Amino acid sequence: MSQQLKNLLILLAGIVVILLVVIMLFSGKSPFRRFLSVFLEEQGNGGSESVRRSDSVRNTVSSRDGAQKKVSGPVVEMATLIRKCDDRLRIIESTGKVEIKDAYYELIFVTRKGRNVTIECSPEAYEKVPFNQQGSLTYKKNTLVKFKYYEDTVYN
Repeated sequence: MSQQLKNLLILLAGIVVILLVVIMLFSGKSPFRRFLSVFLEEQGNGGSESVRRSDSVRNTVSSRDGAQKKVSGPVVEMATLIRKCDDRLRIIESTGKVEIKDAYYELIFVTRKGRNVTIECSPEAYEKVPFNQQGSLTYKKNTLVKFKYYEDTVYN
């Protein structure tokens, strides 16, 4: 084996080792990355804006215990409807007039990652979204924007 070939192999091995170290240190779940993101958030305007923004978006969508938090922009996830909940105050008067007040409709989806997402919606969307149908769920601040599945698209 010639000296040039040996030098090339050593150089390639060094590049592979450096890439592996970078991947391990800066992957999304590494302790180093978490420490770095906390350090950069304390800096204020300094540091890498993209690192802080991606971590803040990820942290606002879901927390460690699985509880849902509000985010400012629309969120799109693949999800399946597992539960519908409603809360309505129905008033029946002696004249036979029926009135519904304070109606609240809620859909509970499970995402591909297994996280439950609770979404408020309109009565029309509440009726139209089918159970056990996987689709693209778009919501903003816990309010349904649209649910797109194979046969149809339901808007709020």
